[in-house]
Amino acid sequence: MSLYKRLIACLDVTGGRVVKGTRFVDLVDAGDPVELAAHYAADGADEIVILDIGATHDRRPALLGLISRAAAALDVPLAVGGGVTSLDDAAAFLDAGADKVSVNSGALRDPGLLDCISARLGSQSLVISIDAARSADGRGWTVRAVSGTSITGREPVAWAREAVQRGAGEVLLTSIDRDGTRAGYDVTLTRAVSDAVPVPVICSGGAGGADDIVAALTDGGASAALLASLLHRGIVTIADLKTALAVRGVAVRPIAASPSPEELTAWLG
Repeated sequence: MSLYKRLIACLDVTGGRVVKGTRFVDLVDAGDPVELAAHYAADGADEIVILDIGATHDRRPALLGLISRAAAALDVPLAVGGGVTSLDDAAAFLDAGADKVSVNSGALRDPGLLDCISARLGSQSLVISIDAARSADGRGWTVRAVSGTSITGREPVAWAREAVQRGAGEVLLTSIDRDGTRAGYDVTLTRAVSDAVPVPVICSGGAGGADDIVAALTDGGASAALLASLLHRGIVTIADLKTALAVRGVAVRPIAASPSPEELTAWLG
């Protein structure tokens, strides 16, 4: 596992455009996915994730042409997801230029899909995406499918453990309750999953600033933090976040242009 903590830019795509909302609803247009992916990569993102959030609902594969164009524009790893229901779907993503494939609803319907993909394409290319919301009694979490619209009866820690046992090489964990709120990641949920699996966990949902990211990467035990609203709304740049994390003692991969001592001082105030 890398010593560096990663910052990953996430692009939720529908209709060929990046969208962002709050708790998976009230979506607004955020721009062109290829342009944004290239911009975030140039700004220091360690990876890019593109999720075709309409693919499962529409019962269609993700947009392979979009994936090909994004892969050609990037020099950082690209993970893609949306509508993966078979080995052929996953292989098509990788053939289009993606480095990893994220599986969510398809694996919940057929957990054996994870065994199949990992056996044929390798665990290093397989990410299990888990969308979790607080249960009605507030004492735990439940896993949801189809962009958060379907309650599965699964519990996220147990599902993460099973998915990794079936070959997933990474966990993308999203708190539906925190998504787009800028209220901070669900650190308790993140820590519970991180402690349960021996693979990297990417925390997602709720980043409001550097302190939230530090908390998820340290107290939450996450290996990476997913960013969307903060970036799409122009609230902060990845370069600034990496500077802030480095100052706080979090090991991050340096970006091409390191800040000067004067810039570090200004950032710290």
